[in-house]
Amino acid sequence: MSGHQAFSGSSLKITGGRLLDGRGKDESNRALLIRNSRIAATGEAAEKADADQVFDARGCIIAPGFVDLYCNLREPGNGQKGNMRTEARAAARGGFTTVCESPETSPVNDSRAVTHLIREGAEAGSPVRVLPIGALTRGLEGEMLSDMGGLTAAGCIAVGNGSRSVRSARVLRRCMAYAQTFGLTVMLRPENQSLAADGYAHDGLVASRLGLLGIPEVAETASVMEMLLLAEETGVRLHLSQLSCGRSVEMVADARRRGVAVTADVAMHQLIFTEDALAGFDSRFHLRPPLRSEADRKALVAGVREGVIDAIVSQHLPHESAAKQAPLPDTAPGLSSIESVLSLGLELVHRDELSLSELIRSLTTGPASVIGRNASAGQDDKADLCVFDPATRWTPDSQSLISAGKHAPVLGQPLRGVVRLTLVDGQEAWASH
Repeated sequence: MSGHQAFSGSSLKITGGRLLDGRGKDESNRALLIRNSRIAATGEAAEKADADQVFDARGCIIAPGFVDLYCNLREPGNGQKGNMRTEARAAARGGFTTVCESPETSPVNDSRAVTHLIREGAEAGSPVRVLPIGALTRGLEGEMLSDMGGLTAAGCIAVGNGSRSVRSARVLRRCMAYAQTFGLTVMLRPENQSLAADGYAHDGLVASRLGLLGIPEVAETASVMEMLLLAEETGVRLHLSQLSCGRSVEMVADARRRGVAVTADVAMHQLIFTEDALAGFDSRFHLRPPLRSEADRKALVAGVREGVIDAIVSQHLPHESAAKQAPLPDTAPGLSSIESVLSLGLELVHRDELSLSELIRSLTTGPASVIGRNASAGQDDKADLCVFDPATRWTPDSQSLISAGKHAPVLGQPLRGVVRLTLVDGQEAWASH
């Protein structure tokens, strides 16, 4: 895949470090031998083999490459908010080897032509694997069904409506039934638009104190219930994206017990921050869905820990500086987050809220299983790997961030976890020297 910086030789040996495979395997790594884009040998056989290059991973964690189910790479687009080169490189720096691109491109990814444009852009300028998500409805307007068959044939791995709502339950039912005929997963962010209305903060204590327009939890939970019932009736594979409420986690668990084919994810910032982040009118934390209560945050973390929530996503949404500098309600929602996902996850590990194995699972095998992919680090597996140092710190700021969006969730503060090496198909996508 072009866009990668290849090693000077055809083989690489990674020695030392601790190997976590996302499936519960946790062991000291004697060696991994990578040859011809795959893991050719492990353990003693790899240790004894010759290689063109050797990477010393002492003090590091070796994991399968991270998989992001929801990311905005801003291409196609006007380039003001970023492009394939900046945002895919930021993903590689964050340890991601596969990213699913939201259909909210410009133009919207609702046709074969746009899907081909995304794939061609990725081939030319992305060091990571880019998997397009097709639009569920034409123009993401929530009314007319898209050409799902054509989108699938062009390379879309799922369909969704991005951050936008489908106009009615009747249209959503038709969309799900149609997607089911193609065996497509439908990825939806649950939000009842009439209940969310013009809100931009969690309808809680902080919003009441500051006079902010709130979005009640029921705007999400009512939509979750509707989507679950429609998925149960149509038999479609449903993926609920970017959950923010504890009650939503309970409903997903209950639906699974009934046999509904549903998976779910949560954005990393929902596991770290709460509505209190808006107390200083910090426009970085103008988000959809909004940051909610501490009780919700704890319930979402428990959902990840227990496996009810399959994946943690970046919900990366880069903006130019001007988009975040207006008064809070007039700013654009979203965080530039993909470079700090790992570091924020390691903060959860440091707090003993997640184990390191649970974090790796939710960034690798969990999201990979949602889209029918494999994420592993064993012999003969594809050499998509992330090697990171959990102890070394870095400080995100406008100079250190690669993304065109400089509104990262934590700025000017040292964070744990530096990605030393990201490999995609055995080729170097990112290396810190």
